[in-house]
Amino acid sequence: MADLDKISKDFEDQFEVKVMTYPKDDIEMSLHKDDRDEILVKADTLTAFLSGFRAVVFQKEPKRFTKNDMELRSRIWEIYPHDRATPFPWIFKSEPKFEVEE
Repeated sequence: MADLDKISKDFEDQFEVKVMTYPKDDIEMSLHKDDRDEILVKADTLTAFLSGFRAVVFQKEPKRFTKNDMELRSRIWEIYPHDRATPFPWIFKSEPKFEVEE
């Protein structure tokens, strides 16, 4: 499981970081109520929601990736090296093609 506090501290010098905490209480019947929190990380055109288990990376509008975007993408791949959403080998999700600024 990824350490969101450590990621926030490591990323805050280079990227915009916002901690997203969600409501929870003691009577809630959920196995993962303590694992809901996420951080929102923004580079130039690339944004990522990072949780303890997954990363969702997106752009609001398709644009060429900047050097800063590529740095965010690279660092996310180091933390979340998996290329599919589940452990089942028959479910794949490929990364869309993208262009990089020169």
